[in-house]
Amino acid sequence: MGPKKERSFGAAIRTQRRRLDLTQEEVAKQIGTSVPYVGHLESAKRHPSDRIVIKLAAVLGLDPRDLYFLANPEARDLIEPKTKSGGGVAWERFKRDERLGKMHGITPAEMEVLGRVAQIGEVKSIDGLLHLLHTIRYVLSR
Repeated sequence: MGPKKERSFGAAIRTQRRRLDLTQEEVAKQIGTSVPYVGHLESAKRHPSDRIVIKLAAVLGLDPRDLYFLANPEARDLIEPKTKSGGGVAWERFKRDERLGKMHGITPAEMEVLGRVAQIGEVKSIDGLLHLLHTIRYVLSR
């Protein structure tokens, strides 16, 4: 096994909490939840909201992006290794669909960011691009 054994969200927060010598009660108080909820997160019995992921990252000194992907592994699956198509078929359809842009109120700046993301790796679907858009909006609103 490699040096990174803890690849689950619950294991990551439990390990870091222990490294910082914090109790579940202390973490719960700092993020505004209950002790049982923290225990449920650590044992993968509950799924955290994006708000809780951000709060946990701050309290535990973890990278919010890494913690988000641990909590939402399917989000990482939206992006594949870069292909020769320079963003893929989904991105090409997405950027040409003016109706979709108007329906979601996508700004030119947001289109630029999504285009850069599409260049990093092929996004599999238009739904994947919309998920990225909402994630970007959420992160920028904090």
